[in-house]
Amino acid sequence: MTSIQITLTILILLFIGGIRIAQEYQRAVVFRLGRFKNIKGPGIYWIIPFIERQQRVDIRTKTVDLEQQETITKDSVTIKVNAVLWFKITSPENAIIKVADYNKAVYQFSVTALRNIIGQHSLDEVLREREQINGTLQKIVDSATEPWGIKIEMVEMKDVEIPEAMQRAMAREAEAIREKRARIVKAEAELEASIKLTQGAKKMEESPIALELRRMQMLAEIGIDNNTTTVILIPSDFTNAAKSLTKLVDENKLNKP
Repeated sequence: MTSIQITLTILILLFIGGIRIAQEYQRAVVFRLGRFKNIKGPGIYWIIPFIERQQRVDIRTKTVDLEQQETITKDSVTIKVNAVLWFKITSPENAIIKVADYNKAVYQFSVTALRNIIGQHSLDEVLREREQINGTLQKIVDSATEPWGIKIEMVEMKDVEIPEAMQRAMAREAEAIREKRARIVKAEAELEASIKLTQGAKKMEESPIALELRRMQMLAEIGIDNNTTTVILIPSDFTNAAKSLTKLVDENKLNKP
């Protein structure tokens, strides 16, 4: 084998050895003699063997499960909270150059931010305003990770574990609130019924025939069921005569010396 053949063989081997392939969801951060050169991929590309080296980065959205954190709320209640974080790399060179381990960095900062934001809210706010707290937490973490070339897409608190004693207290409070509402509704219904009854009584007072019709309707309602109830109706004239007689007797008593 001649020297030319040897040289060609070495060049061919070097060329083949420098061929790289990156998947659609991957990007290659290429360094030449230790200095950042460029971003390559996806697909097939070539780097200079022994002079350039690469580090692949996955740009797909990653899911990070923030382990359960025991923290104290603003009103001094100890709760346990766990959350889920979604993020993706938008700048591969920054994710490799500006932070040693971006996965660990994002996780640790998110856990710290979660504990801090829970400490700024009361227990009721944590339970009622979960979406608002998630949004605030996302903005805090995103602003810190943006220089690293990382975009925080979403943060969600999965579960909030409350002490058992506090759960019983909240149950009693909820029961008292429901009882209060029931009493208010009942009182409002009685007030409305009394107003309607008063209006009905005034109408019947103006028209005695309406009272008689109401009595007949009551008889029809009672007769629907098969029962042995005996109903004795007294004409309204008797009632009016009794009232007039009582009034006359009272006036005679007052007129006597």
